[in-house]
Amino acid sequence: MELGMFAMPLRPLEGDITANYHRDVEAFVIGDKLGYSEGWMGEHFTIPWEPVPAPDLFIATVLAKTQNIKLGTGVVLLPMHDPRLVATRIAYLDHLARGRLYFGIGAGGAPTDFHFWDIDYKNGEHRARMRESIDVILRLWTEDKPFTHNGKFWQFKVPEPMMNVPLYHHIRPYQKPHPQIAVAGLHKASESLVTAGERGWIPMSINYLPARNLITHWDAVREGARRSGRTVSRRQWRIAREIYVARTDAEAREHVLSGAIGRAYSGYMHNVLRSLNVLDLYKTDTEMPDDALTTEYVCDNIFVVGSPDTVTRKLRQLYADVGGFGTALQIQYVYEPWSKWTSSMEMLAKEVMPNLRDLVPPEVETLEARAAE
Repeated sequence: MELGMFAMPLRPLEGDITANYHRDVEAFVIGDKLGYSEGWMGEHFTIPWEPVPAPDLFIATVLAKTQNIKLGTGVVLLPMHDPRLVATRIAYLDHLARGRLYFGIGAGGAPTDFHFWDIDYKNGEHRARMRESIDVILRLWTEDKPFTHNGKFWQFKVPEPMMNVPLYHHIRPYQKPHPQIAVAGLHKASESLVTAGERGWIPMSINYLPARNLITHWDAVREGARRSGRTVSRRQWRIAREIYVARTDAEAREHVLSGAIGRAYSGYMHNVLRSLNVLDLYKTDTEMPDDALTTEYVCDNIFVVGSPDTVTRKLRQLYADVGGFGTALQIQYVYEPWSKWTSSMEMLAKEVMPNLRDLVPPEVETLEARAAE
């Protein structure tokens, strides 16, 4: 099992926003030094708890300060961008990264983001925009000849070359044919993850779900692979989790419940899921009432919190419960004091992950294996 990090980023509303932006950078630099294999940065425009509007700019900053960690957009909200701009900026960023880049994409989920960009999300416009956008981006990255795109949302013509000058469309990615594409799934049997399996993209499961719902995510990936005749590997599967390590179970639990992780759930994330009418995503038992989904409940049943030995056991149990996955993504937070968070990262990397080296899913999971289950 690999260890990565996923930053929305999540942090309380008060505090010095400029200093916290730089702490986001610092967390990735620390992750690189500790051996985190990858780090993803999110994108939103109207969410104070998730205040980064340009993951590509963040990644460009982190690239200059790190050596090994691969960096990903987690995610670019394609409905809210001109695909020509995304294609050229990500291709350029891939060169700056010398291939140390993943391209995570998504349709968005915040109603205020959709309102800001005048997108009719209630009728599925965001998903239609995303599908059109990624298809155009892939054409811009891979087709040699100029083409005309007459889509529902964007219309343009790639210009004919003026070779005597010369002037022509030329910005293509460093990685061939392009950076690996990733998508995140939230709902049970996520349609986004069906698409991931169908198109060979990296599947990522968002941090809210207990194992019983995560299993449906991998089923969705395999269903997509079946449709397109692909094989799939659980090594590609990323599962995001709140992970917090302290010297004792009691200390770790107290830090979570009284700190940024607990506040993010009680003051923000719970409200988001309730507004979307998907609080059942957190439930380990479908018969649970909504008011049982307390911060204490999710800390003890969904989050991975405790001493190094306890966190090792919980990650090993999660791996077993879902049938294996490749990378655990630690959700990133800004903590006060900051040393609490950096200490947790260090213990996770040095005292937990070495004990999980034996957790290696098969390189390829065949469709025949699925049928035999």
